[in-house]
Amino acid sequence: MSQGAERLVHIVDEVPELDGVRPVLLVALDGFLDAGNVSALAVAHLTGVDPGRVVASFEVDELHDYRARRPAMTFHESRYTDYDAPRLAVRLLRDADAIPYLLLSGPEPDIRWEAFARAVREVVEAFDVRLVMSMGSVPMAVPHTRPIQLTNHANSERLLTQENIWGGEIRIPASAQALLEIRLGEWGHDAAGFVAHVPHYVAQVDYPAAASRLLEAVGGSAGLRWQLAGLDDAAAERAHEIADQVGESPEVQEVVTGLEQQYDAFHQAAGRGLLADDRPLPSGDELGAQFEEFLAGLDGTDEGPGGEGR
Repeated sequence: MSQGAERLVHIVDEVPELDGVRPVLLVALDGFLDAGNVSALAVAHLTGVDPGRVVASFEVDELHDYRARRPAMTFHESRYTDYDAPRLAVRLLRDADAIPYLLLSGPEPDIRWEAFARAVREVVEAFDVRLVMSMGSVPMAVPHTRPIQLTNHANSERLLTQENIWGGEIRIPASAQALLEIRLGEWGHDAAGFVAHVPHYVAQVDYPAAASRLLEAVGGSAGLRWQLAGLDDAAAERAHEIADQVGESPEVQEVVTGLEQQYDAFHQAAGRGLLADDRPLPSGDELGAQFEEFLAGLDGTDEGPGGEGR
């Protein structure tokens, strides 16, 4: 492995829990692919009961732009008392059936993506990882009243476990997770994942329903299983909050109804585009105007996956 990778990651030499085991490595990075804080919620759920043991840690100072994403700290009366240092690490965890797996979580690197990918490769090879599974979420023009859709992706078609609802090719902004999947494929390592579609009007608040759906899909592909009752309970509570907010505004109800019609039209007509021919989707300006007050209502009661308000 290159000297650059060695400087970026420190790996525990002996992990007896993995003797004779080829684990799955889950990747969930905070940042670009985390609409609705879905990956953060999933990580909080997986580490909530048992935070696991750190078996590899990355040199965050080499990867993080502190001025672009300033960590929080506390000022108490006349002095600074604590600092939430960003941490990018791999933890050893167990699923509901006591199967060991690895979880890479923390802030998406701002710089040195290629070096980061090489460092993850070192982790993959050190622990003989059989599959890397990434989790992400993006805002989409979909209603909260319909089942959550996922996009399945992989660096080999044999790793795909579902057919995506749309085809074709688009150009999108890159992410460290996406680049990692490409590079791992070039190095002969299997990598796949799912991206949850989050209603864009709730993309800035916690959306636990998508986190539960994402973990369910990841577990099905990776041969892992988790108890998801906590996320499902939080999802039900969030659904009631959204319903209350929507019910207070006829304008918002109208927009949601339009999104429902688009969603239903697409799923009822195989081979058609995302939009029904006779039902134009509201413009971004129209949606923004309708949901500005709606989001303000949700923000007033929202708490992050760690229990702290955003």
